[in-house]
Amino acid sequence: MNKIKISAVSYTNTKPFIYGIEHSELINKIDLSLDIPTDCAAKLINGQVDIGLIPVAAIPMVPNANIVADYCIGSVGAVNSVFVFSNVPFQEIKTVRLDSHSRTSNNLAKVLLKFHWKQEVSYTTDPEAKTDAMVLIGDRTFGKKANYPYAYDMGEEWMKFSGLPFVYAAWVANKAIPETFITEFNEALATGLSHRAELLRELPAIPDFDLDDYLMHKLDFELTEKKREALSLFLSYIEQL
Repeated sequence: MNKIKISAVSYTNTKPFIYGIEHSELINKIDLSLDIPTDCAAKLINGQVDIGLIPVAAIPMVPNANIVADYCIGSVGAVNSVFVFSNVPFQEIKTVRLDSHSRTSNNLAKVLLKFHWKQEVSYTTDPEAKTDAMVLIGDRTFGKKANYPYAYDMGEEWMKFSGLPFVYAAWVANKAIPETFITEFNEALATGLSHRAELLRELPAIPDFDLDDYLMHKLDFELTEKKREALSLFLSYIEQL
């Protein structure tokens, strides 16, 4: 059988999944690449891979999209790696610089600013632009909260707004995947999650950031019905932007 091509996010939040995959027989049945979120999505959309851990805002753009795992990158409230960093309080934000790495977080910021904070905002992707606030995600946010007057955790703000958890990225396929593979895939992901304590011992410490709290408590990896409900709601809001 041809190897199944998989693209996964290269951030710390995915390391439990990668640990599980690399410590299972599954690793011999796949071609695995580690990418930034936007590239994961582009590879899946373009048919370069069969399965991708992609930002959920990209799901509508994937041909024949279907979620193939019982696990995701999610949070129930604050996640501590998906932020709007701002120089002013949210009610004064008028300009925002978006993050080039993730479609989902940019859209989540737009949804929160429009429907939660009810702000009319202009956006830019120019990395040199001077703005009131900026979207920043992933490992690049670690230890950065103290650098800004205001740090809005978007997982926390989404919970305030909707009362629901959030799904940042899901394992999505662009074709039918054999059930036997999906079962083995889920088992590998579960194995990685159950070995987070071992993984944490292998990871270097990060200044001003509690990596243990992040991987064990802030991130919530199970794709529950509530998270599926949140995903549908979020995609419906994106259509209204």
